[in-house]
Amino acid sequence: MSAEEIMDSEDFRKCVEFHGHLCPGLSMGFRAAKTAMERLNALRSEDEEIVAIVETDACCADAIQVLTGCTFGKGNFIYKDHGKVAVTLLSRNTGEGVRVVLKPDAFKPDPAHMALIQKITSGTADENDRKAFDGLHLKRTGDVLTLPEEKLFTVQKVNVELPARAQIAPSVPCDFCREGVMGTKLQKKNGKNLCRACAGG
Repeated sequence: MSAEEIMDSEDFRKCVEFHGHLCPGLSMGFRAAKTAMERLNALRSEDEEIVAIVETDACCADAIQVLTGCTFGKGNFIYKDHGKVAVTLLSRNTGEGVRVVLKPDAFKPDPAHMALIQKITSGTADENDRKAFDGLHLKRTGDVLTLPEEKLFTVQKVNVELPARAQIAPSVPCDFCREGVMGTKLQKKNGKNLCRACAGG
């Protein structure tokens, strides 16, 4: 499949719509999620059938949410601040797990691309810079989408203990701020039931 065909696919368009724009990072998440789901032979999670553990809060995490159906709201999308383009998918149905991580040399920074990103984020880019950036951004996105899997990712089976299913508990007022908080998240401090913000956590 060509990069253009992938970018025109319904799955990819859903990822772009959710994320808000097309970029190489989103494409990494798209590829990582597809790879992990294929290895687990898993379908998109309607409830908590799959658990996703991501190790970055960058663009790729959005594509992983869209494709896997794992979300913060369902409690099956777990974020670990490791700064790695990596996702671990776990299946509650089979107990199997797979970790997909970007290889260190798979996507080296392009100096021209990085310089244009700096200009855009600093607000100093002119129209020519923006056009050049759009072209490079599209090219880099296409590179990610068409690079062979074995050159892009390290993939390995993992045995990770499945987290408990999401809890639903009634809200209770914090004894200090009086805002409602899930009862299971309250902390005891000096004899009072406090939310984590008021408890200093």
